[in-house]
Amino acid sequence: MSDVTRARNGRPVRHWRRAVVGLAALLAAAAVADAVAGSTAQGTGGAVLSAVAAAVLPAAVGFQAWWTRRHGHAPPTSDTGARPSLPAERQAGPAGAGEASTAGAAGESGTGAMAGATVLWRMRTTVKDEPGSLATLCTALAAHRVDILSLQTHPLAEGTVDEFLLRAPEELSATEISRSVSDAGGSETWIERGDTHDLVDAPTRVLGLATRTALDAAELPLALRQLLGRCTIRSLPATAPGSGRVQEGAPVEGALEDTVMRLRAPEGGTITVERPYLPFTPTEFARARALVELDTRLGPRIPRSQDVLTLPEGNDITVRRADAGDLRAAKAMHERCSARTLSMRYHGPVGDADRYLKHLLSPRFGRTLAAQTTSGRLVGLGHLLWDGDETEIALLVEDDWQRRGIGSELLRRLVAMAGDASCANVYVVTQSSNTGMVAAMRALGLPLDYQVEEGTLVITARLDAVTAHRTEGAEGLRKGR
Repeated sequence: MSDVTRARNGRPVRHWRRAVVGLAALLAAAAVADAVAGSTAQGTGGAVLSAVAAAVLPAAVGFQAWWTRRHGHAPPTSDTGARPSLPAERQAGPAGAGEASTAGAAGESGTGAMAGATVLWRMRTTVKDEPGSLATLCTALAAHRVDILSLQTHPLAEGTVDEFLLRAPEELSATEISRSVSDAGGSETWIERGDTHDLVDAPTRVLGLATRTALDAAELPLALRQLLGRCTIRSLPATAPGSGRVQEGAPVEGALEDTVMRLRAPEGGTITVERPYLPFTPTEFARARALVELDTRLGPRIPRSQDVLTLPEGNDITVRRADAGDLRAAKAMHERCSARTLSMRYHGPVGDADRYLKHLLSPRFGRTLAAQTTSGRLVGLGHLLWDGDETEIALLVEDDWQRRGIGSELLRRLVAMAGDASCANVYVVTQSSNTGMVAAMRALGLPLDYQVEEGTLVITARLDAVTAHRTEGAEGLRKGR
């Protein structure tokens, strides 16, 4: 900064002592040079004075340089009590939606300055869209020794929604943080506990979700849920399953209504996302719509990996993902199933079973596993269906292949998929007389809840410990090549 630095109040301070010393050195050099020139002209001692000048001039220049190096920097912040100022874009917030890394911006610099146990908080608040409003908020958080780890801004027509990831002292409650934010000008504040997954920055998280969606169409509802936080997602097909009746769809550009957004599904149906506790912002709506657009352009797709299992009697069975391309083979399996087997699976008229297959096999509404013989004959289907906040599992095994462990294998794999998708629980709907399904659910070793109503049995499994019980292959089956 040459001879100008910034003091605590931001005003320029000129170091006058350094300027005076430099000027004195220059004047001394000029005086010596003038004396040498005069003496030389008069012919008296010119050689002696020239030698003196040769020594004085470098000495003067050297002294001035030494003084400048010693006093050429502003006093350290520890001497003045000042702290490095925030960049302008951090004080007023960016003009558009974005994210800024703000570790150490509030409280002492860096996370190491916070002594004792700490917790993570996710917080949203609305502030006025004017310079200094965000700086006031950061100052209020700093007063409570709260560290700002990341910040995203969501501009609105009036004001800006700021989303923070905070690290705060363990003894500081959510109520105290909210009150401090409110006193600093924040409104409509929402706060909840965070976890280590929130430490991933927004661009990295969005790219990861896009990659998952690109690899598997069934990932779209899960990606939307991770993108938008806790919310309820429901997929409504263009035509009602079973009846073929056309249902009302969403506009092509989608619709945003406070806590509900409606998006046009890839096949023309509607994806409804609802988050009652927190209104959606236009930025979130744009992100969700872009993710759905990516899914639409890529078209239906599923991973093509498969496993070959050997049954106790020596038969090989292949387990793989299934989709709408298996519709004909699934209908053929229906024809080989008994009326009782179909009735236990579909809980309705047997003649309507085929009508649901197109919906069930679509990766837009969940994931389907197929079990087939070496000849390509389909003998079992397992469905993992996204049902708003809940997840349903449904199984169908051809009569001649029942009680060989195929149903248990499909169930175990579907439960593992639900655990990978961060589902809190899964449920199956069956009849009280279906002892095979009841036994398979018990074999999972998970906490179960039973509800019986008019002969219909709903078994719900909690997936808190699903990773501890995730194994490859059902009992009595061994993996082959």
